[in-house]
Formats: sequence, C-alpha cells, structure tokens
Amino acid sequence: MNLNSLRLAASALVMSAALSACYVAPVGPGPAPGGEVVAYAEPPPVQYEAVGVAPYPGAFWIGGSWFWSGGRYVWHGGYWERPRPGYRWVQHGWVRGPRGWRETPGHWAR
Repeated sequence: MNLNSLRLAASALVMSAALSACYVAPVGPGPAPGGEVVAYAEPPPVQYEAVGVAPYPGAFWIGGSWFWSGGRYVWHGGYWERPRPGYRWVQHGWVRGPRGWRETPGHWAR
C-alpha cells in the first residue's frame, strides 16, 4: 500500500466512526402540531374484553382502546373507575382525516 491509499483508508475509517453515532428520526405518524396523534394506518378492530364483576358498588367500566405508541398500535385494556356525577364517559377512538387517522382521547364530558 502506498501513502495515499493509507490516508484514504484512515479517512474512511474516521468518517465511518463519526457517522455511526448519527441517528435520523423518521418522519411519520405520531404527535402532530397541537398535540394530537395522527397515524397513517387504520386501527385494528376493537378487542373483545371479558368484563368481570365490579370491584365496588357503582363502579363504571371504561372499555379498552388502541393507542399509538412507538410507531404502532398498542392495546390498553379496560378498567373500572368511579363515575363522576354530572358527567358522561366519551370513549377513546380514531377518526379518519385528510392526513390519516386522528386519535380522539377518551374523557369525561358534562
């Protein structure tokens, strides 16, 4: 090997080491401006959940839903909660929009 070949090999090795630490996050679904979550793919069908006996009198069942996490849909199972007088539960869901599927978080509404 001549001196120029050694310099070229050394430069390539240094550049490879420097670039190996670079990470470019892909642009894709996730939080959009305004904090809303948008996914490109349609959410899977709602999973069946066996609802057991309420843990206390008056307990309210909030059904499970698909959430967007880590670039994919993840199922969060349902749970029991105390009802809120004067409020009704609005179930979590997904609405198709011009940029994909927009998440509509579950919440208590008056």
